[in-house]
Amino acid sequence: MPDSVDPGPSSRPRGHPDWYEPDRAARGLRALSEASNLVQAAEAGSQLRGGGIVHGHSAAVFPAAVVAAPLLLDIAQRGHPAAQDTALGLLDEALSCYPHAGYTRVAAPDGTAVPVCCAIAHHLRDHTDFLVGLGKRGKSLPADSAAHGRFEVRECVADGGDMAAFGILAGCLPDGVHAAEMHLAGAITVLSELALEYPPAEGSLEACLRVFARHPGELPPDAVLFPAECGDRVH
Repeated sequence: MPDSVDPGPSSRPRGHPDWYEPDRAARGLRALSEASNLVQAAEAGSQLRGGGIVHGHSAAVFPAAVVAAPLLLDIAQRGHPAAQDTALGLLDEALSCYPHAGYTRVAAPDGTAVPVCCAIAHHLRDHTDFLVGLGKRGKSLPADSAAHGRFEVRECVADGGDMAAFGILAGCLPDGVHAAEMHLAGAITVLSELALEYPPAEGSLEACLRVFARHPGELPPDAVLFPAECGDRVH
């Protein structure tokens, strides 16, 4: 696995041009927000699944789904019951589908390109309390988003030939030794071997990672880690 990753240009459109139809995204979101019955909600969902934010037949997700996620969450909270159910289903599809090559990332505020699934998961985690109150489908979204963990580095210390990294963990990281992307100042570096040393205690997000064969200077404070497997998701 390479030490660095090309995040790709941030000016790319919000979906592969052969599949993504931005008009469907705009019309579908507007129609779903205004839906007042089951038929209207279904028609809006068809727009969004047919090239708006996902392409249902090929099980592909577009970067546009990241922009749509907060809007869908608002519809799930305030919309007609049929629209709420449609919005939750679309969020589930967006998180589980894979993006096309060349359209696997979205720009974060610091300029770093974050995997589409991790960006969607971030929006879902921000609404965990609301979602768990929506029954089985609502509860499944925070649980599924947890697999797309995010670790914010606060401090690192040498530990033998390895490094202990202390910070804040949202969601969870893969079990055992795995690879992670380190995002810092717009650049992405792959850390090939790390493991969760101490998970967060109940009621806390503070955790400790062991990063093998690295020294503290290689993992500065404010770096953010994502599972490397999320960056490898390609349709």
